[in-house]
Amino acid sequence: MKTSKRGLELIKKHEGFSSTPYLDAVRIPTIGYGNTFYPDGTKVTMQDKPLSKEVADLLLKVVVSKFEKCVNDNVIADISQEQFDALVSFSYNLGCGALKKSTLLKKVNANPCDPSILKEFMKWNKAGGKVLRGLTNRRIDEANYYFGDTID
Repeated sequence: MKTSKRGLELIKKHEGFSSTPYLDAVRIPTIGYGNTFYPDGTKVTMQDKPLSKEVADLLLKVVVSKFEKCVNDNVIADISQEQFDALVSFSYNLGCGALKKSTLLKKVNANPCDPSILKEFMKWNKAGGKVLRGLTNRRIDEANYYFGDTID
């Protein structure tokens, strides 16, 4: 599967756009729509040149393909487009390793319609050991999107 336009908008909504490098919540250099690395694997540095929105959009699409592969490789259950998009957003934010070791993935693979999946999304709202409102909001949106609710 591939991320839908709505799925990309979900990621963009929560990552926000920055043309210049900044330090994210755990002090990792980030640019564009939450990118910490470039398509060639090079890490973003605070000395990197600014990006236009057009270049950031292209970067997002290239980098998101890594997380599509992660979801495609690890989800064995039949899932909907919305479920796929929500899991890609989750992986994009937290990394493939987080998805692979999560109870969220186990529950999705056992029964993608299990209502307790909502609680599994919500467990991932911390950065540096602290609950962050932005991550809580993102997990709420991902969980709601996963279960077919529209995200504005």
